[in-house]
Parts: sequence; structure tokens; C-alpha cells
Amino acid sequence: MRLFQVLTTLSFGDAVSNDAVAIMDLVNKNGYKMNTYAEHIDTRMTSISGVKDINDLPKLNDDDIMIYHLSTGTDLNRKIKSFGGRKLLIYHNITPPKYYAKYSGLSARLCSKGRNEAASLNQTFEACLPVSEYNMRDLREMGYTCPMAIRPILIPFDDYKKEPDQEVISKYSGDGVKNVVFVGRIAPNKKHEDLITLMSAYKQMYNDKIRLFLVGNPTGTENYDKRLKDYAKLLDLDNVIFTGQVSFKAILAYYKIADAFVCMSEHEGFCVPLIEAMCFDDPIIAASNAAVPDTLGGTGILIDNADFKRSAFMLHEVLNDEALRSEIIEGQRRRLEDFSYEKVSALFMEQLQRFIRGEAL
Repeated sequence: MRLFQVLTTLSFGDAVSNDAVAIMDLVNKNGYKMNTYAEHIDTRMTSISGVKDINDLPKLNDDDIMIYHLSTGTDLNRKIKSFGGRKLLIYHNITPPKYYAKYSGLSARLCSKGRNEAASLNQTFEACLPVSEYNMRDLREMGYTCPMAIRPILIPFDDYKKEPDQEVISKYSGDGVKNVVFVGRIAPNKKHEDLITLMSAYKQMYNDKIRLFLVGNPTGTENYDKRLKDYAKLLDLDNVIFTGQVSFKAILAYYKIADAFVCMSEHEGFCVPLIEAMCFDDPIIAASNAAVPDTLGGTGILIDNADFKRSAFMLHEVLNDEALRSEIIEGQRRRLEDFSYEKVSALFMEQLQRFIRGEAL
């Protein structure tokens, strides 16, 4: 028996890619031998031991095991049926194409292709490990009948103990202005425009001693990024800061200076930034959509995208009520324990070993 891991793209800083690399490291540390194969590999990932081009994937024997990460549309989704071996799916979800229709025809087509391909694979895998309850429901709706078990994304938390960018911290600390942060790729499903509207509502209801950092890469969604900046300008908001793609040290710094983490996203398969915000004791306010309630697990404050006055009120309370902040942070700390590296890695290895033995997940 041999173990292989396959996905379409290994990107630098991407949640799916980070999960795949963390799984490969974990499996290899537990006495197995696993390589990870991808169609597209970021040059910054090529130095990682075990990362290989998909064209180098050997022919799989009947007792070999392939772990496949499904998260987008790709020709690889169609080819996967013809690969040998036993197949285990890790499902990260695929963004509905409607979000991209106005901004990127290519992205919309990829999402549509991905969701159609995901449905066509519903009899391909021996078992599935969706990363959230929301993703499990999505698979069931697409006709998947194989055994399933939740397996949260594996996060190496030691990475978040690294030194943050001191320049960012010095620039945006100690001036009496509250810092609201959202971290995530500039993508229409993440509803950055709702965050901007929230800032406008807050300014009208309270004061302008607040700024919003939108920390994320706009590559591929430049039209959406431009619309967002035009919208902030139209609302006369000079306190909305688009950082663009930044270093990991800078991301750590933005979490460090955050007085609150606010997420208005409408579609998330897991939402790793929520976990990252918990790591930094940033109180979380998030729209109750998709997998967000699953990941928060009863912590943070859930809001409605459409009720900006209520959301602005809750943000003001979180920023100014120390007792409320402490209560939220304590709840988040307890929830964070459910995603500890030790707990999730032990869960995954148990699931993998049961799969190897042909037992129920």
C-alpha cells in the first residue's frame, strides 16, 4: 500500500494548500510515506519536500490510497475517475458561480464547472472527509451516499507565534482609532461591500474614530476590487484600507492590532481566518452564513448581512464594552481548543487508519 495526495493547485498562503501540506507532514511523521501532486505549483512551494507535478504521479495499484482535495473546477476532476487505487475525498466546497457573474466570466465558469464536476463524482469516492457540517450537507445534496465524517482543516498554530511586522503595529497603534480587520482574498462571495457599508453606518451612528483593514489579494478579481474602492470613495470613507497581498508577518500584525474581526462573507466552506482571529483574541462578529456558524460553534456574535444598523450597534458594543469583549474572548478560547493541532491531527490519523483498514469512519 502507498499513500498519495492530489489537488489541482498548491498556492502560497492558500488555506487548501496549507491544509494539504500540513496533512503530508503529519502522515510522514506517523511512519507513512506520502507525496503531494498538483497540476499547478507556486514557485514558492516547489522547495517543499514531497511536492511533485501531477504528471509524475505513478500508476496506482488497487491497494494504494489517494486523498483528493476538491475545491474548484479543473480537468483533473474528470480524470480522477480513471486513476486507480482507493479514493478518499477531502471537500473544501466550491463557490457558487453567481458571485462572480458580474466581475469575472472566467471565475464564474470555473466555479460552475467545479460544482458540476463535484456532482458528477458522487459515486467515485469510497469515503469523504468534508471540513465542516455545511460541506457535508452540500455533498449529500449532490447525491453523495458514501460514508462521511467531519475533519476540520489542520492548522499548524506555531506559525502564528512568529514575529509580526512591527512597522504595521507601530503605524496603526496608540492613536485612539479602533481597528476593524477582515482577512480574506478579495472575492465577491466574501461581501467586502457589506463591510464598507457597515463602516458607513457606524460613522453615521457613532463616530469616525474607526478604520477598516481589508487584508487580501485581489489578483483575478481586479474588477471587483475597483468597484469596492469606488464604493468607499462614494461613501466618503477614507478609513477603509486595502492592503493588497501582504507578507505573513504583516498578516500577523493586522491580527495583532485588531480591536475586532468582522466577517460578512456569504459563502465559506470553513473560514480559517475565524480561527486565526481566535488565536489573537480578536472578538469576532460574523454574518450567519454557510459554514461560519459551524466554525464559530456558538462563539463570537452572529449578525445579518442586511441589518447594518444592528450590526453597527453590535460592533460599537464589542469595541467599547470590556465585559462583553472578555466574555466573547473566553468563549473563543474554549472553541479554539476544538481546532488544536494535537486534537485535529489525532482525529485525522484515526480516520485515515480506519480508512486504510476498511473500517467505518
